Amino acid sequence: MKLSPRDAGGYFARPDPNKTGILIYGADAMRVALKRQQLITSLIGPQGEEEMRLSRIPASDLRKDPAALDAAIKSQSFFPGARVAFVEGATEANVKTVSAALTDWKPGDAQIVVTAGSLKARSGLRKLFEAHKNAYSVGIYDDPPSRQEIQAELTKAGLSNVDTAAMQEIQALAGMLDPGDFRQTIEKLSLFKLSDATPVTSDDILACRPATIEAALDDVLNFVAEAKDDQIGPIMRTLEAQGVQAVSLCIGATRHFRVLHAAASDPGGAAVGIGRVRPPVFGPRRDRMSRQAQNWGVRKLEVALQMLTETDLTLRSASRAPQMAVIERTLIRLAMLGKK
Repeated sequence: MKLSPRDAGGYFARPDPNKTGILIYGADAMRVALKRQQLITSLIGPQGEEEMRLSRIPASDLRKDPAALDAAIKSQSFFPGARVAFVEGATEANVKTVSAALTDWKPGDAQIVVTAGSLKARSGLRKLFEAHKNAYSVGIYDDPPSRQEIQAELTKAGLSNVDTAAMQEIQALAGMLDPGDFRQTIEKLSLFKLSDATPVTSDDILACRPATIEAALDDVLNFVAEAKDDQIGPIMRTLEAQGVQAVSLCIGATRHFRVLHAAASDPGGAAVGIGRVRPPVFGPRRDRMSRQAQNWGVRKLEVALQMLTETDLTLRSASRAPQMAVIERTLIRLAMLGKK
């Protein structure tokens, strides 16, 4: 049977122990792994693997030993409770073996959990589970987690007191980060708020978000937009050491100034305009960009965008000028323009 993405979240949290098995597939291996981990933990509990109620079988091993899956399904543990036979990384080459295991399965046997990469609609593995009356097939896609899934992660981490602005920040982070990084951020936030009964705020999110190249890029763009030309040089050295390309910097700067221009051009003013940009800007970053748009004004922002367009053309041309020097010169000129 097919399990829709809408229903999958609830099922992974509260799976049916009497099902024969489930196929979890998707292009993003991390997303698939996290869902598989949640499902197996829900089935056998956090101590299940220690109690030998989980059998892990790499799909490549099944080609050498097709009987391994059937043996794992039938084997018993010394400890009571549900059991799982987990086949990792299945391909079309494993269809025959998995099909035989599904046919031989009897109530009381270990539940079969199979993971796979991206599978087409004609896939034998998909057809096998989709046609089975007591097994599920579910595709995991690269969609950002729903509010329900985010809330479940927060509850699991013990974060029940989150203010509205912080929740918006968390939702934005969920859309930007891969699932593993997002989960780690929530865990870090949980430790950050340990023994702190006050609500989670945007400042807390800012303190716990991953320190990435994107964060350094945000810093240099804010220095430019706030006319802090003396701070641009040192952070440019950091970005260059991290392998950031001049073209990427130019694209990031252009995107930032386009947002400022859209905000400054709004008839209701920059504060209203920043709330209408897409993708949305939340928390302290929203207030900061609103102030930047107000300080620059439409005319100077149009000049800034023209300068960035010219720089982009130079970077993409056959010019022999050092590219990082070209973009740094433009960023400093922009910062000086912001002072006028």
